[in-house]
Amino acid sequence: MADSAKGVSAGFIAKNVQKKINRAQEKVLQKLGKADETKDEQFEQCVQNFNRQLTEGTKLQKDLRAYLTAVKAMHEATKKLSELLEEIYEPDWVGREVVHSISESGDLLWTDYHQKLVDQALLTLDTYLGQFPDIKTRIAKRGRKLVDYDSARHHYESLQGAKKKDDGKIAKPVSLLEKAAPQWCQGKLVAHIVAQSNLLRNQAEEEFLKAQKVFEEINIDLQEELPSLWNSRVGFYVNTFQSIAGLEETFHKEMGKLNQNFTNILNQLEQQHVNKALPVKGTPSTPAQPEVSNVSAPLEESPPGSPTVKNDNHVPVAVSPTPHAPPPIPKSPSQTVGQENISEVAGKAEISTGSVALEIQAEPKCEVVENENEAETPAVTTKNVIPNVVVETSAESTNGAVYDTVPTEESELPPGFQFKVRALHDYNATDTDELNLKTGDVVLVVTYENPEEQDEGWLMGIKELDWIQKKDLKTSRRVFPENFTERIQ
Repeated sequence: MADSAKGVSAGFIAKNVQKKINRAQEKVLQKLGKADETKDEQFEQCVQNFNRQLTEGTKLQKDLRAYLTAVKAMHEATKKLSELLEEIYEPDWVGREVVHSISESGDLLWTDYHQKLVDQALLTLDTYLGQFPDIKTRIAKRGRKLVDYDSARHHYESLQGAKKKDDGKIAKPVSLLEKAAPQWCQGKLVAHIVAQSNLLRNQAEEEFLKAQKVFEEINIDLQEELPSLWNSRVGFYVNTFQSIAGLEETFHKEMGKLNQNFTNILNQLEQQHVNKALPVKGTPSTPAQPEVSNVSAPLEESPPGSPTVKNDNHVPVAVSPTPHAPPPIPKSPSQTVGQENISEVAGKAEISTGSVALEIQAEPKCEVVENENEAETPAVTTKNVIPNVVVETSAESTNGAVYDTVPTEESELPPGFQFKVRALHDYNATDTDELNLKTGDVVLVVTYENPEEQDEGWLMGIKELDWIQKKDLKTSRRVFPENFTERIQ
């Protein structure tokens, strides 16, 4: 049994080796042009379409797997984000349980979406591509059988063409045998040679017919199957992308509802904490300053009978800023000069609370006018003389500063006008929605578009010069600290 099995396997191997040799020989002859090749242009076009269809399907499968990987990664990222939200969401905040429910529902939606994509798109695509390897193997087999068919056909045709030559070869030895062999042997020898030639031709014809039959069976099946497979691609692509689009549409609709519910919860949370301190855009980041009392330091007592001095400079009070409060007022040079003037006249006269006339001359001088009718405290008038300019300031003035203002008619006032203010100090804006102020600037105060946006200690306005020149309230209005200004109208 072992010897017979070895003999069969050895014969099978020898047969396969002989087939490969014959195929290689036939291909060489075809390439050299010494043997014709059977061609089918229609089938070759079907093979090209098959290769193209296989390439497109493989690329689609690769991209769909990448899409599923991205969906899974997005699911994991969303899950982590939801877990973080639940972690930072404090127990006393509104809607904590709803937030937890939304997080769980979102997790289920992502899981269901991924699973349906696998079932309805990826598995269908895998099944569609599963038929290509078998067809590809059959196409390769058809190519080999075509070479065998051509080889058998050429061998049979060569034997048919060499029949006359074989007859001549047979007659020549017969003439020799006539001389050397007896008469009775010559007929048998000729019959043997003829029988052997016929056997070779019969075997060649049999092999040719067998190779032709095998080739035609495979060829006919592929000729019917390849065009059908090529036409099926349209329906497959339509079904696949319709499934993906439908699943994605359903997923985003459900996810949109969850996001709307989540937005509502956040709005409720905002309303719950609307009155609590929150950072406000545009608040100057000025360092806190110690609170200064509005009560000025007491002056030294004057000798009996001497005039008393009264301080009415109205120095603005610096208040420590809060997150919603305007910045503190810087100390101006005029305040320092005012304090020095008070020290010089202390013990001699009392500064009147009425208007003080200042005349500008080359050298300042101070005149004290005593009122003879008042025996106890004579009135004092202080005059600073500088050439060609005379400015009168009241008790509420800004320490004698001179400002240029441009009158504005009532008809030219901007919409929402409330009143005018004048800047007492310089203010450098710390944000794009704040107004730069220089001492003496006149600002037209207007109302906020949304009163809820107004912060305590801040006003909305436009510089009077900007309004007169541009008449553009929308682009020129800004917010500014109220305590840096004084109301003048």
